Amino acid sequence: MAGIVLQTEGGSGGIVIDDDWPGYSLELFSYPAHYAGDLECVVVPHGVIMDRTERLARNIMDDLGDHDIVVLCVLKGGYQFCADLVDKIKALSCSSDRTIPMRVHFIRLKSYLYSIDKDYKNGTHNLPAWHSATKGWSWGLNHQNDSRARRRCCPLLPKGMGQMQRTNFTTSSNDQSTKNIHILGAEDLSFLQGKNVLIVEGIIGTGKTLKALLKHVEAFKPKMIKVAGLLVKRVPHNTARLPHYVGFEIPDRFVVGYALDYNEYFRDLNHICVISESGKLKYKM
Repeated sequence: MAGIVLQTEGGSGGIVIDDDWPGYSLELFSYPAHYAGDLECVVVPHGVIMDRTERLARNIMDDLGDHDIVVLCVLKGGYQFCADLVDKIKALSCSSDRTIPMRVHFIRLKSYLYSIDKDYKNGTHNLPAWHSATKGWSWGLNHQNDSRARRRCCPLLPKGMGQMQRTNFTTSSNDQSTKNIHILGAEDLSFLQGKNVLIVEGIIGTGKTLKALLKHVEAFKPKMIKVAGLLVKRVPHNTARLPHYVGFEIPDRFVVGYALDYNEYFRDLNHICVISESGKLKYKM
């Protein structure tokens, strides 16, 4: 497969897709008709994703077999990879003399947000507020420029996810990461103390999100932390360390599919594809 190299040095590499890899023609694959014209090419076909995930599951079994682990799934982009990875590990546990007892916990990190600063300045954005007395979120009237409300509020907060960490919103475009990291559902990870933790991420870019998450998890004093990332994107000035288990190292292009989204679209796409410029405009918020 031209333009793709298997990197195994140190056991931390993955399948490296070169910057000049043109990808596969969309005509070679089936994909939802409603995305016609929204994609440039297929970067990683679904079958290749599944084969690579099985290999990663075997590596994890070799390293962590017979150890209880807590799988920390990073939503939303990591949910499909995590589900398939856990299924592969479960299958190996049933067919070998080693096994990995697993618990799965979900958290959500947000670094790609629509711009809300303009709405704040205009005082037109209705926001949910966290109430410490009732320990719940409620939708109310405009908070105007109340800085306290601004720190407490979260758009599209999933029910039951609890309070956020680092909730300072900044302006961002649709395909650019914000400066701040928002952690949902991680208000109490005390059960991680003394546990073996496997963090499962769908895609890693600059590494800032992962670094923030690792710092947060380390505060709960787990016994060990391993990271599995399906995709690692080569971005300028990236000094982040590679995850322990890497599926694919890809060029710095905006990819969607296999639960990776663009403004919540493309999660229903099985393959990992490059979104087209017309696709970005079509689904821009």
